[in-house]
Amino acid sequence: MSAAEGFGRRAVLAGGLAGALLTLSGRAGAESPLAVQCVGPVRAPDGHFQPDRCEPMGGRPVWSYPGIRYARADRFCAPQPVRSAQQVGRWFPVSPQPGDRYGEQSEDCLFLNVWKPGNAHPRRPVMVYFHGGAYSTGSVSDPLNDGAALAARGDVVVVTVNHRLNALGYLYLARLDPRFPDSGNAGQLDLICALEWIRRNIAAFGGDPDNVTVFGQSGGGAKIATLMAMPAAKGLFHKAITMSGQQVTASGPLNATRRAAAVLARLGGADPAAVPVGQLLAALSATDPVLGGGVYMGPVLDMRHLHRHPFWPDAAPQGNAIPLLLGNTVAETRAFYPADGRVLGGLDFGNLAARIAPEMRIDAHPEWVAAQFRARYPADTAEQLFHRIVTAARSWRGQVIEAELRARAGAAAHVYQLDFEDAAHTDDIALAFGTAPSPTPAQAAMSARVMDAFVRFARTGNPGWPAYDLKARKTMVFDRASRVVSDPRQWERELFAPVPYIQPGS
Repeated sequence: MSAAEGFGRRAVLAGGLAGALLTLSGRAGAESPLAVQCVGPVRAPDGHFQPDRCEPMGGRPVWSYPGIRYARADRFCAPQPVRSAQQVGRWFPVSPQPGDRYGEQSEDCLFLNVWKPGNAHPRRPVMVYFHGGAYSTGSVSDPLNDGAALAARGDVVVVTVNHRLNALGYLYLARLDPRFPDSGNAGQLDLICALEWIRRNIAAFGGDPDNVTVFGQSGGGAKIATLMAMPAAKGLFHKAITMSGQQVTASGPLNATRRAAAVLARLGGADPAAVPVGQLLAALSATDPVLGGGVYMGPVLDMRHLHRHPFWPDAAPQGNAIPLLLGNTVAETRAFYPADGRVLGGLDFGNLAARIAPEMRIDAHPEWVAAQFRARYPADTAEQLFHRIVTAARSWRGQVIEAELRARAGAAAHVYQLDFEDAAHTDDIALAFGTAPSPTPAQAAMSARVMDAFVRFARTGNPGWPAYDLKARKTMVFDRASRVVSDPRQWERELFAPVPYIQPGS
């Protein structure tokens, strides 16, 4: 769909800086970074930044500063920070990816957005969002990621960040081409560069550079888990929230090199740095030599930027100093499989074991697993059992492992589970941002509850319920009647615990 269709309900807000590149003079590097503008233009160390509008949100004005360029980068190379104020406005290009959901695409895609409440306040918590889409697709230009409502309700500064994806961000060429030593983690380096921009400039927007919380859903959460083990990210953020997104292990350098070789073979000897970007993306359709299917892209244990796995064999000590809030939705996989698709179409108890076998992503006996779940949940349909099994085996395991390893390290971690409306993957995004279109009263109340917990965590490091430990495993279950539960889904956790878990793709 077009960019205008993609923004839908926000289309009436278009205007301001949209469409034109503005290079704004007046750099103020020698002036106090704590100078706060209550309304309108912001003067920061990197220069003057212009708002495109002020939105009244529940009686509190929120100024938005979209399309701020934070870096530039050559293909497969580390980003270079931009230290002058440059904005392209609301319609900034996104990283090249399949489809046109988010409008214009360009390798020149390193932009961020800022929202700040309009009243003067010099030290608000900063909440920085990284989008999902694994490591291959997505953009914070999605209207669900609009930060105005969260900024207003929480009295926080909200930042959303785009970065390079798929082959542009994670194709590990270092062992094949000495020109590109940073290629396997270029997308992660983009995020670090954005966090450095925030450290330099966010005080001018009223944000506290010493109280930065990163939060992200799905791939965004996995990127955060990886950053918690990257030395270059140390000190750039102070709390972390991962929503249905974990990264227990990264891709090993040998497997990542095999994947890169498969892509190069598909290019037929052409220079990957010179081919059109569409040809490069098409080469990702080569068969993944490790997993089968299309070639997986993700962070790499390159011993240059990432020296250890994020959560293997233990929680990365660097990350243990950062308060962590992590959670999942109760029925993640409902978002992945259409009812009439190849996997669920014609599903019955007779073929349930065969259908779950490749989807669990672990080497567990499928007939035994199916029999155990049928005995445990005799009233469930085959489709309900499919989602229980695959969610617990594939989507939830990483979160359990991360929470357990943090508990063993004595590092604060709080856990939630979103049960509301049998929540599927991505259902938490609109709740966290307050952006559900035409919400029901129950959805609005649930969104307020989630936002309040996230904001409280951003302020204090405590969302309002006890930390997770290996004895009680206390978990906030978000639902119409939210409550703290000890060890929810204990039976599923214990059933799969003896089966080794390897992060898909690593």
